[in-house]
Amino acid sequence: MISGLAGVIIWSENIDRLVNFYHDVLDLPIHSVRSDFVVFSFGDVRLSIGQHSGVQGFSKDPNRVMLNLATDNIQATYEHLSERGTPFLRMPERENG
Repeated sequence: MISGLAGVIIWSENIDRLVNFYHDVLDLPIHSVRSDFVVFSFGDVRLSIGQHSGVQGFSKDPNRVMLNLATDNIQATYEHLSERGTPFLRMPERENG
């Protein structure tokens, strides 16, 4: 029986760029590092970024996968990320979930 979400993996041929964003810009804590796989930890849930031989080039649909990350203060987080050069497609707002 499935009891919850254990984690998400983002496959890319350029993991360094993604790891820099999630660690250096979003300040996510790194759980473990290998040369081709980095894992970030949120309690019991893992966000992993890895290289995969079947993933090459840019996605044909870059909006296909979206990660929704929680924050206690969406406006402060928006300002912090904007100061670090993070582009936004729209103004942040509280999502009903």
